[in-house]
Amino acid sequence: MTAAQHPGAHASAGTARDSGSDGPAISPGNSPATSLAPSSQAVLESCPDALLVVCEDGTIRMVNAATERMLGYTREELVGQDHRILVAEGFRSGFQRLLFALRRDPDGGPLPPVEAYGLRRDGSEFQAEITCALVSPGAGRTAAGPEDADANSGICMAALIRDTSHRLEADTELRAAMSLLTATLESTADGILVVSADGQIAGVNNQFTAMWGIPRELLATRDDDAVLAFVLDQLVDPAQFIEKVTALYADPGAESHDVLDFRDGRTFERYSRPQLVADEVVGRVWSFRDVTPARIAQDQINQAMADLAEQAAQLKDLAFKDPLTRLSNRQLFNDRLAGALQGPHGTAVDVLLLDLDDFKEVNDIHGHHAGDQMLIEVGRRLRACVSPDDVVARLGGDEFVVLLVGSTDPEATAERIVSALKVPLWIDGTMLRPSLSLGLASITEDAVDASELLRRADVAMYAAKTAGKNRYLRFRPEMMAALVERTEMEAGLRLAVDSGEIAVYYQPILSAAHGAVVTVEALARWERDGELVPPQQFIPVAERSGLIIEIGTEVLLTGCTEMKSWLAEDPVRSLAVNVSGVQLQHGDFAELVLAVTESCGVDPRQLVLEVTESVFFADDCHVIQQLVAFRKAGVRVALDDFGTGYSSLGRLQDLPVDTLKIDQSFVSMIHTGAEKLPILTSMISMARGLGLTVTAEGVETEQQAKYLLRLECDSLQGFLFSRPEPRPLLESAIGRSAAAFSTLRRDRVSGNR
Repeated sequence: MTAAQHPGAHASAGTARDSGSDGPAISPGNSPATSLAPSSQAVLESCPDALLVVCEDGTIRMVNAATERMLGYTREELVGQDHRILVAEGFRSGFQRLLFALRRDPDGGPLPPVEAYGLRRDGSEFQAEITCALVSPGAGRTAAGPEDADANSGICMAALIRDTSHRLEADTELRAAMSLLTATLESTADGILVVSADGQIAGVNNQFTAMWGIPRELLATRDDDAVLAFVLDQLVDPAQFIEKVTALYADPGAESHDVLDFRDGRTFERYSRPQLVADEVVGRVWSFRDVTPARIAQDQINQAMADLAEQAAQLKDLAFKDPLTRLSNRQLFNDRLAGALQGPHGTAVDVLLLDLDDFKEVNDIHGHHAGDQMLIEVGRRLRACVSPDDVVARLGGDEFVVLLVGSTDPEATAERIVSALKVPLWIDGTMLRPSLSLGLASITEDAVDASELLRRADVAMYAAKTAGKNRYLRFRPEMMAALVERTEMEAGLRLAVDSGEIAVYYQPILSAAHGAVVTVEALARWERDGELVPPQQFIPVAERSGLIIEIGTEVLLTGCTEMKSWLAEDPVRSLAVNVSGVQLQHGDFAELVLAVTESCGVDPRQLVLEVTESVFFADDCHVIQQLVAFRKAGVRVALDDFGTGYSSLGRLQDLPVDTLKIDQSFVSMIHTGAEKLPILTSMISMARGLGLTVTAEGVETEQQAKYLLRLECDSLQGFLFSRPEPRPLLESAIGRSAAAFSTLRRDRVSGNR
């Protein structure tokens, strides 16, 4: 480094050395004694800049006339003096550094000019530009004697001094500009790195070192490789950093902008542009900006946007998807159906509406978890039966719908669905066999409305359910007539209830132990236009409409009133009345029944309430509590139509029942009486083992009756003995029943002989 590059070095000027130590001063007057040629001496003397030759020990050996004019000293006063008397304080240590630089590269020629401040004889300072070069040891030597040989040996340095005071004003402006530039660079939030064209670090600002955490002492070593290694060690992808730098130096005029990711999670933006001087690329300027907070904020914004998008998707999913089965919901189905109906004329549009038969019993018996699993599996099977473009939706509960657009064979799809749902499924170790009723309706010239298409599918589905369930039916116009008939039936039934047209018939039940009729079952009958309406037609209508409550109350009141005297004749006798689950859901039903028996004077112990097995598994636990209350009051409970639901023999011990009534579908399996029917045997044996009595319903032949008696069935009921009869004909019906049973017993006894 030069004196100008290292200001602040201090040294005393020292005292002038004795002029005799270096021999006589060199001047134009003693040119005979000098070694310079006259022509060379003339050149030196005519030079406008001060020229000094300084020995290695720092003493002045020779000066020219310009030196005298510039510094105010005579030659005699300067030759032999320490050169530092001519240098302003702060620059006096520069000589040795300059000499060292020249000696290190003796063939390199003069050093570049350096800035320094000179000191005149009057003590004033001036700005100067100094150019130095090595000169021959003999330069400026006088014709001295041998005693001066040592003094004239060694290396000398020639210093050309140019007064640059005239540049002061320009320098002041330059310094101001440089100060502004420096302040700007140091005040910016960006880290600035300037690299020369040969790849060497030319300068940095404080922000750069702070951002990268580069120690100042590392920069002071000017070991660019060490600095680069320090930088690369912080990056996630140092190879990418090097690749970008290499590419830019291969194309000096290129600009770039990229992002650097740090191992500690920070993020910098990196900008690079060429450094130009007079349109020539002399280096490259790199700026680094810490965008970590912005990146974090952007990541948070992106995450928030992603969360919003996800929430929007979830909301859309909730709006158009069934949450349980993930099928389309009613809204989406209606939208797709409306779109399909607006499609090209002639495009086939088919709607398949279905619901699961007796699904409520699955929920009631096995719990809602099992019901949910069945619905999910049904949805999966439905989806597998159609193409990806077809819509499968759950409308609610156990009701599903399929939309086919452009199908050439909707009946085949309906058949696949029925077959697929017949396959049993296992839920929590229990095998369940789904059953469905499906209605199919297609677009026609007279059915181009979505609601009409759905209505027709619903009508067809109801017809399939009425026809025996577990099947599909295509809509036919006559089915609409059946719907109208059902509507009219409900209206007529309501009128019949209001008008007291519901009659009570009684069917005898034979006791095997007594050989006589000890129980009669009260049954509701509706005579309409002179004919009896079958119970299987109007009872479901009554349950759907809620009229069953009024009908049930009427049957109970009429039965207790009409059978009071018959019951009073023998305490063993009893009256059986059917009770619907709808009635049991009313909280005051038990109070109502006991109030009726009390008002009619009938002993509650002579009343039997017949309920289907589904009522024992209703969500409303009050139903069970009411049945328990009935039994505490002496009322017996019979489980009607056993075997047609989802319950099992193993659950009987948990039910508040006294009698098990075997459904006629099992009795009808007896044809000759020689069959082996283990299911009947198991039912009766299990019931008797639990202390229950057993009644067989629907006994129509002697073979059936004899078979059941061999199994020790407690009671028999059916057309073999008597059809249901009104109260005036009941006595004769009881007599016929007793006679028929006596004949059976007599034949059985004779057959055993």
